[in-house]
Amino acid sequence: MAAITLNNGYKMPIIGLGVWRMEGKDIRDLIINSIKLGYRHFDCAADYRNEAEVGEALSEAFQTGLVKREDLFITTKLWNTDHGHVLEACQDSLKKLQLDYLDLYLVHFPVAIRHTGVGETGSPLDEDGVLDIDTTISLETTWHAMEDLVSKGLVRSIGISNYDVFLTRDCLAYSKVKPAVNQIETHPYFQRDSLVKFCQKHGICVTAHTPLGGAAANTEWFGTVSCLDDPVLKGIAEKYKKTAAQIALRWGIQRNTVVIPKTSKLERLKENIEVFDFELTKEDMDLIKTIEKKYRTNQPARFWGIDLYA
Repeated sequence: MAAITLNNGYKMPIIGLGVWRMEGKDIRDLIINSIKLGYRHFDCAADYRNEAEVGEALSEAFQTGLVKREDLFITTKLWNTDHGHVLEACQDSLKKLQLDYLDLYLVHFPVAIRHTGVGETGSPLDEDGVLDIDTTISLETTWHAMEDLVSKGLVRSIGISNYDVFLTRDCLAYSKVKPAVNQIETHPYFQRDSLVKFCQKHGICVTAHTPLGGAAANTEWFGTVSCLDDPVLKGIAEKYKKTAAQIALRWGIQRNTVVIPKTSKLERLKENIEVFDFELTKEDMDLIKTIEKKYRTNQPARFWGIDLYA
């Protein structure tokens, strides 16, 4: 598996499997099968509420000799309610995942909200039905607590998620341990070239969540349209005898971004990793640039009563 070297020297596999919206009962087979197919990178989060099931599957993989812990790259994320309880939240995730350390721990969103108990990953609303934002904890405070996890040996790399250029610049200014990664939504309909280039210029690896534009999952949750139906992507796919999804993933890889597609189907798992036997020409990369729509598909405002990206 090809990898990107992070700013601290650790290597991060360029494709991972995102486990958002995966049901507990399906996770074991999915993770075991994906390891057998060659996946070595798993993207988790406290908020996905399935860390314990992921931990069971990983434990089985280690115990049966399918893979060693050091061969895997495991990411999880600090939820918004735990910005004031970073150490406890990280320990809770480690316990559920049955791990001694994390390869990467991310601040899931750049916002602290009312604490509801460690590992309780709700999104409490105020009396007006708006996300109950905690204005007493700064992102700088949260970040310094993240840095402590590195010195304690609980986490190898720390990073940010859903941060824009302003917030990323701020984090670079106040950090002693620089963020290794910024995980953002980016795909052919939401290319975010300025943010991607800013991060890469400053040694921050960009991980593309929703690299297929959300496909069916985001259509169901947010009513959004997927880039996989775009005639340009379909045309390029035909040329390379690949699927539109494989073209979108290959485009992401050739931008030097890590891609973490989510799927619960075995045939898609296999398809998503078969993107190393071809390369898009500069002309095709440029052609994909033309379908940019600045179109965000992951829209938590629907549940939070506030548009944090406004």
